[in-house]
Amino acid sequence: MDTTTRTRRIALIPGDGIGVEVAASARAVLASLDARHGLGIRIDEFDWSCQRYLDTGALMPPDGLETLRAYDAVLLGAVGWADVPDHVSLWGLLIPIRRAFSQYVNLRPVRTFAGVTSPLADGENRPIDLVIVRENNEGEYSQVGGRFGQGGPGETAIQEAVFTRHGISRIADYALELASSRGRRVTSATKSNGLVHSMPFWDEVVRERAELRPEVELVEEHVDALAAKLVLRPESFDVIVASNLFGDILSDLAAAVTGSIGIAPSANLDPTGENPSMFEPVHGSAPDIAGKGLANPVGMLWSVVLMLEHLSAGEAAAQLMDAIEVSLRDPATRTADVGGTASTEQVTAAVLDLLDAD
Repeated sequence: MDTTTRTRRIALIPGDGIGVEVAASARAVLASLDARHGLGIRIDEFDWSCQRYLDTGALMPPDGLETLRAYDAVLLGAVGWADVPDHVSLWGLLIPIRRAFSQYVNLRPVRTFAGVTSPLADGENRPIDLVIVRENNEGEYSQVGGRFGQGGPGETAIQEAVFTRHGISRIADYALELASSRGRRVTSATKSNGLVHSMPFWDEVVRERAELRPEVELVEEHVDALAAKLVLRPESFDVIVASNLFGDILSDLAAAVTGSIGIAPSANLDPTGENPSMFEPVHGSAPDIAGKGLANPVGMLWSVVLMLEHLSAGEAAAQLMDAIEVSLRDPATRTADVGGTASTEQVTAAVLDLLDAD
C-alpha cells in the first residue's frame, strides 16, 4: 500500500465545459484510491474559468498563482468557452501557471488499448507506445511581438519565437533520460530547412546533449515528414522531443492515431520539484458536447495516473491504470468516441467498481 503520513494537497480547477464533468470523475476516483491506499489526499476546488472571466474580467484572482504555490499538484479539467477568445482563456490561466511554476516539460504519453479501434489500417496488429516530450515554457509561444496599425490596410502582426540554450538543453536532457529507461531512441522534431535561425540552434544543442547519453540513439526528422510518419508508422517511435508549437501539434495527431483524443492525458512538469506540477486531459472544453454526458473521462483519469506517479503513489497509480485498461475493453463501459455506449458517469462507475474489486 501507498499508506503514508504525508498529506498530498491537490488544487482542482474544473474550468469550463466538459472539464467540469471529468473533474467530477477524478474526484470520485481519487476518493476511492485515498480510502484504499491512505494517500492523505486533500482537494481544494477553484472556480477559475471563462465564466469567472465573464463575471469579473479575470479567469483567476490576482493572488491565484500564489495560492497554487502551496499545493503539491494542480489538476485541471479544461479551459475555454465560445464567448471568450481562445488567446484570452489560454493566457489568462493555463500559460501563466505553466510559466510561473517552471513547468517546462509537457509530457504526453500515447498508446493503444485493447478495445479502442485505431483509424490506421491493420491498427490492431500495430501496438503504439510512445511519449512526446514538448518544451513548455518558450519557443514559438512567446509574448514577444505586437500588432501595429490595427484596422488599417497595412495592419501588421509580429510574433517572435524565443529559443535559449538553457531551455533546449533541459528539455533534451529530460527526453534523453526518459528514453534511456524505455526504447533508447529519441526523435527530435526540427524544421531547420525552413527556420534558418531557431531550428539549426535547436539541432545543435540537442546533438550536444545527446553526445552525453551515448546509450540513446538520436534521430532528427523535419516536422512535416515526422507528422506523415506518425500516421504511416507510429509504432516505430519511442520518445519524441519537440518545441512548444511542434509538440502541441504532433501530440494531438498521435493521440488521434490511437483512436481518440478523448483518452489522451498530459502532465506539465517542473522536474526539480520546487514548484507544483499540473495535470490535464488533452481534449479541451468541448462546448458542443458539454452537459450531455458524452465526455470521455479517460483522458482525465489517465492524467490522474500521471499525477499519482509524480506524487510517489505508484501502487495507486498502477491500480487506476489497470482499471482504465479493463474498462476500455468493453463497449458497455466505453464512451461513444471510442465506439462504446456508456455515459461519462457510467464509465466512472465502471472504473470505481473495478477499483473496489481489485
